[in-house]
Amino acid sequence: MAPKKRCQFIGEQQCNQAALRIVGQCAHCSSNFCANHRLPEHHACHKMEDCKQQAFNRNKAKLESERTVASKIVTA
Repeated sequence: MAPKKRCQFIGEQQCNQAALRIVGQCAHCSSNFCANHRLPEHHACHKMEDCKQQAFNRNKAKLESERTVASKIVTA
């Protein structure tokens, strides 16, 4: 049986907790983390700026698609 994957967080101390199987992998840096360090903000993800830019672009596209355009009324 293969050994359990451990959290790859390296801060003041290395985390020894087991990495989560499904949600423990960071979508941005592809490292495996425990429940405490799985979010990019909690493990100081080195691709955090890319993460913020992607979220900004998604929100911008959503807001632009929901924009209301006033109809033009011709007055005589």
